[in-house]
Amino acid sequence: MKPSADMLSRRRFLWDAARTLAVSAGALTIIPMLTRDALGTEKEVLFGYLVDTTKCIGCGKCMVACQEENKVPDTQFRTWVERYVYYTDGRVEVDVAEQPPYAFSNKPPIDADKVEKAFFVPKLCNHCVNTPCIQVCPVNASFMSPEGVVLVDHEQCIGCAYCVQACPFGTRFINKETHSADKCTWCYHRITKGLDPACVAGCPTGARSFGDMNDPESAVSLRLRKERTDVLKSYLGTRPMTRYIGLAGEVV
Repeated sequence: MKPSADMLSRRRFLWDAARTLAVSAGALTIIPMLTRDALGTEKEVLFGYLVDTTKCIGCGKCMVACQEENKVPDTQFRTWVERYVYYTDGRVEVDVAEQPPYAFSNKPPIDADKVEKAFFVPKLCNHCVNTPCIQVCPVNASFMSPEGVVLVDHEQCIGCAYCVQACPFGTRFINKETHSADKCTWCYHRITKGLDPACVAGCPTGARSFGDMNDPESAVSLRLRKERTDVLKSYLGTRPMTRYIGLAGEVV
């Protein structure tokens, strides 16, 4: 169900407050969520997502977890991992492990003596505050939930792919089985039950973190206090809710 006008009005007020705090504190761009605890008391939750590129080993377990959890068709991905290889002769290669188990060990070996540096960068929906994908949808199938998560109403979607073209991060696609727009939802069905997204739960190195920013002991809060973070394509002004630790300037 999509949010009512009253819910949207209230959420807009909270967005503005969150933006002000984020700008003044230089903190993670986040959107408030209101829930109720066991006693029925209204409680504000602020979700945040972090990717630590310095910890990613390109094992592909996050991709496997996502495919299985969300029943994503083969050859299509809600999340993926890119490998950046800089050779001593000046060449740069960027590739993705596209076959199960999505580990780069399946790729041809690379001569380490010819490599200057190499690293992995996980990609997924950025769940932007200023969302081009929602703005271009002609039937309002792309929308933001009351919790600030960008979602798609698959029954409403007509598969026009306008949102796919509008996403500057390439994270949307037309699902070849449902013929509607598809994307990462941070495993909405899990996080609304207090669980981590499947990709976070499946990561063996802790390269992905998700949590409540209002909880000082959450995984996201603890790491933000210690690490500098960046976003992809900050110059676009989409205000991504997914942030990165150790993001190289060359990554787009």
